[in-house]
Amino acid sequence: MTPVTEVAGRRLSLSNLDKVIHPATGTTKGELLHYYATVGAAILPHLRDRPVSFLRYPDGPDGQLFFTKNPPPGTPAWVTTTPVPRSDAPRARQVMIQDLPSLVWAANLVVEFHTPQWRAGSPAVADRLVLDLDPGPPATVVECCRVALHLRERLAADGITAYPKTSGSKGLHLLAPLAPTPSAEVSAYARRLAVEAAAELPALVVHRMTKALRPGKVFVDFSQNAAAKTTATPYTLRARRLPAVSAPVTWEEVADTAAGGDPGRLVLLLDAVPPRLERYGDLLAPLFDTSAAGALP
Repeated sequence: MTPVTEVAGRRLSLSNLDKVIHPATGTTKGELLHYYATVGAAILPHLRDRPVSFLRYPDGPDGQLFFTKNPPPGTPAWVTTTPVPRSDAPRARQVMIQDLPSLVWAANLVVEFHTPQWRAGSPAVADRLVLDLDPGPPATVVECCRVALHLRERLAADGITAYPKTSGSKGLHLLAPLAPTPSAEVSAYARRLAVEAAAELPALVVHRMTKALRPGKVFVDFSQNAAAKTTATPYTLRARRLPAVSAPVTWEEVADTAAGGDPGRLVLLLDAVPPRLERYGDLLAPLFDTSAAGALP
């Protein structure tokens, strides 16, 4: 029998709670749902008012993975959807996760949450910049931290303040609040930063995706600033054997990792996130401070 629970006045049917989703730790779907309910106050501001794309992995990372932008079949009528500009589907709509019941409903589908850099009310007008630092083996997140420190200073020189989070996979993301700016302009600026970094740190950075160029270096992926692209939402679990979270970290942790060379220190699993929230609060809260938003030069 499928358990039914009430979340903030909404009745939800939750399925397969004992099913193991992350096999490396035996993490079950019930534990996954508990995680999202626990961190709801932190993740919801990063989801709210943004059309959400889902990477679904209902049978865990070793099962079928599929990416969807359309509202999944059976989406409840009370879950908010919004029209989105898509050339392949002029009348397309996507889900928005506006409240805790919607978050738990989506988590029950077993998903990664991915969001664009713009809000539904202003498509293709970004309110943040993102740089995705992706290491090519044998490089690790240690090299990503070294590149992140360089990019932090470079952004600061333009009056833009960056905040780091783990990707939940191998790398690191840098996020920066912006005054509303067309996505095309943000993409062009981010590309210039990547090209500059590759020129200034040629032994460490590449700005092109070509795999042959990437071993031992960090690919600075600027493409996620394009209006059609999305990035793993802060606090989302990733479809990995370990229940790793794309979670914010401090610049001190980034500097220590860059100096100390231990990539494991920035692998944050779901059990580590609630204590970090108690200690630090949301390290990415400045993304919502409009007075701190930078402007592109």
